[in-house]
Amino acid sequence: MFEELHVFGVYLPAALVWAVLAGITAHLLRGLLQRFSWSAVFGHPGVLELALFALLWWGLTVGADTFFYRG
Repeated sequence: MFEELHVFGVYLPAALVWAVLAGITAHLLRGLLQRFSWSAVFGHPGVLELALFALLWWGLTVGADTFFYRG
């Protein structure tokens, strides 16, 4: 499991890096989700966006641990 990542000469917590990437991806996917109005199925658009962010963050973390771990 990654504890820290070296990003542009600065060591950052891996969870922060994955959270930022998940947030950016969720923001980009929000427009696509609004086009198909899947928000109405979940009752509130915020619920869908929060769930999307959480799933993306989890997926990035698991994917990084699976594919980039050299231990």
